[in-house]
Amino acid sequence: MSEADILIITAASIAFLHTVLGPDHYLVFTALGKARGWSLPKTLRVTFLCGAGHVLGSVLLGGIGILAGAELARLMTIEGVRGNIAGYALLAFGLVYTVWGIRKGVRDRAHTHVHTHGEVVHSHEHDHHGDHTHVHDQPAKSSITPWALFIVFVLGPCEALIPLFMYPAAQNSMGLVAIVATVFGVVTLLTMLLGVTLTFLGVERFRIISPGHYAHAVAGASIVICGSAISFLGL
Repeated sequence: MSEADILIITAASIAFLHTVLGPDHYLVFTALGKARGWSLPKTLRVTFLCGAGHVLGSVLLGGIGILAGAELARLMTIEGVRGNIAGYALLAFGLVYTVWGIRKGVRDRAHTHVHTHGEVVHSHEHDHHGDHTHVHDQPAKSSITPWALFIVFVLGPCEALIPLFMYPAAQNSMGLVAIVATVFGVVTLLTMLLGVTLTFLGVERFRIISPGHYAHAVAGASIVICGSAISFLGL
């Protein structure tokens, strides 16, 4: 087995462990997806978007570092700072989302009225904090939540990727650098998607986060736990 083969296998293994051991790579998306009523395909699309930003951020930093001749220690310091920012940003996002979820749960005690339009009988869920009206064929509202997550994950580093870059870079093998980056990125994304799929289906099966007044608060608390694990435990 050649050195290149060993490096590629190492990149794939570290990418898998890096993703599995970091609960923010999948639990965050599952919690938000269930709370916001996203389908599994939509949750996976958001996961892929954030995961791609997560990997490409480190690839870009590593590429710039290699071209600039930066030392490994300097690049790792930058990645460490990015990691701290991302961890606290995720924690802050979770806290804000939890508070918003609690307020929403208290405020929006919705109930259902059954009524008729001609021969059509149906029901509408509403609360009493606005006009007592309902709308048919109401367009779906856009949400800033996926983009907020995207920003957090772009800031979040893949610390393990930078050292993997340096060996082939020292050998002036830019082709191997590209292969290592590709393998690391693909394995990371596939593991994230698999993790989200399994946890999403598990939550659905056991109704851990069921639709209700406080589903958003539960999702926010899950994000706080993930942010705390990153910020204080280094996961």
